[in-house]
Amino acid sequence: MSSLLSIGGVALSFPPLAAGLRRPICGSANGVGAAQEAAIVRRAAEVADLSAGHSAPHPNSGCLIARGGDVVGQGFLYAQGTKCAELQAVEMAGGLARGATAYLNLEPDDCYGDHTPVSSLVQAGISRVVVGLRHPLKHLRGKAIKSLRSEGVPVDVLGEDLNGKVFEDKVTRRTIGSTKERNGLYYLNAEALKSCLVVNAPLLYRTACHVPFSILKYAMTLDGKIAASSGHASWVSSKLSRGRVFELRGRSDAIVVGGNTVRRDDPQLTARHGGGHVPVRIVMSQTLDLPEEAKLWNVFDAYTIVATQRGARKDVQKKLAKKGVEVVEFDILNPKDVMEYCYDRGCLSILWECGGALAAPAISSGVIHKVCAFVAPKIIGGLNAPSPVGELRMVQMSQALNLIDVSYEQIGPDMLISGFLQPIPDLSPVIPQADETSALDPTVSPYDTKIISFYKTWDLYGALSNFSPHPVRMPDEDGTYFTWSSVEHYYQAHKFVGVESPLARDFIEQIKLAKSPEEAARLGRKLQREHPELIS
Repeated sequence: MSSLLSIGGVALSFPPLAAGLRRPICGSANGVGAAQEAAIVRRAAEVADLSAGHSAPHPNSGCLIARGGDVVGQGFLYAQGTKCAELQAVEMAGGLARGATAYLNLEPDDCYGDHTPVSSLVQAGISRVVVGLRHPLKHLRGKAIKSLRSEGVPVDVLGEDLNGKVFEDKVTRRTIGSTKERNGLYYLNAEALKSCLVVNAPLLYRTACHVPFSILKYAMTLDGKIAASSGHASWVSSKLSRGRVFELRGRSDAIVVGGNTVRRDDPQLTARHGGGHVPVRIVMSQTLDLPEEAKLWNVFDAYTIVATQRGARKDVQKKLAKKGVEVVEFDILNPKDVMEYCYDRGCLSILWECGGALAAPAISSGVIHKVCAFVAPKIIGGLNAPSPVGELRMVQMSQALNLIDVSYEQIGPDMLISGFLQPIPDLSPVIPQADETSALDPTVSPYDTKIISFYKTWDLYGALSNFSPHPVRMPDEDGTYFTWSSVEHYYQAHKFVGVESPLARDFIEQIKLAKSPEEAARLGRKLQREHPELIS
């Protein structure tokens, strides 16, 4: 009988142990036991999570290098255009990388075509690589694994068929024979796999569903109200919970609200964490019945898009455009089309902070994947007090939508309940081994697959971009050459070149020091909005 384990709602089926069709990672020759290896893979996923919100449209990538169970190097993708996680990890490990094992939450990315992730591991003398998931993008899936193996580096992929009937812990040289021991290893590997799935849930959903990963967030009282009958809602949840919301915003590419939220709450919708990633604010309004003045119309610190029905109130559209707000018209405004638009712009993760009137159609259209509900120990009452989700046309409790992989976390006096409405697409179990594919059909290669395009790049592979991690050497005003970290650094700084102002020269120096192309872009755009008179 097969055993089942749900990971993010994905039911993973493990055959009988005697069948030997699937096995967990069972330790390596460098002194690391099976349980410890699974823990290191989970830690690699935790390190990868540090890049959440900074690396879109690229995945969250983490790399740990370990010897005898001791981590000697680690790295993660700080932002698009920075050093890859693998290179950072081997640089930190130095000479200790030779003969060590590298643990990756995700198969190495190679969007820029320079093979740095693979070559850095090979040149450092890494003796073995453990990968949590194959890359979900079809043109990259299996490519780095194949390259590493061709260089003589063994690669184990978590959860894939390894065709081993006898399990042996390579540290103790002892056969792992009892059902209890083997089931324990399956559990540890499943937990590690879950960590790898969750940390890149946005990319997995985007790849499988062709829409960004969407989280519906709301705060409500114990009796299910998001505001009083008067509409007053400041504050339902505690300050600690609101701090967690800022973290959620900082991990998102965009925040969506409806016109009602703008009219009633006048939100700012910024991460308020003192720098770093700033999500785009998106307002959905069919009629453009919006206030003339609102915090969202201030685009100095964050960009704002208003999505509306085609032809709606052209006078309001012009006023918003003059304030720097982008207006996008849809033939029929609805959550699904707006998410497809965000997908085309390269968004990975969307946070919905709307009221019940917009939350209901978003859920009904299938674009909401996860719910984060902050429940405050308060009772406000009120027959007309708004609730988090409007009419879903369900008349029986059996029709209710059940969350999967639910978690509970106390945050100050509040309880955060979160769970998935849709399972995380786990693409790895359906990917055959390369030799199995060839045996079935010699004309099919698992590596010749469809390319995904990126919004911020000049070609389909994501190479030749302003954000590519390739320095450029260009002359300054006085003819002396300076090496810029990326084309984007050069482009943003030269908006202020030639202006006789100490402030403009200071802006150029700030942009030069930006740690990533993304940071240079954010800084340059912000300074341009705040000081248009200094643009050359």
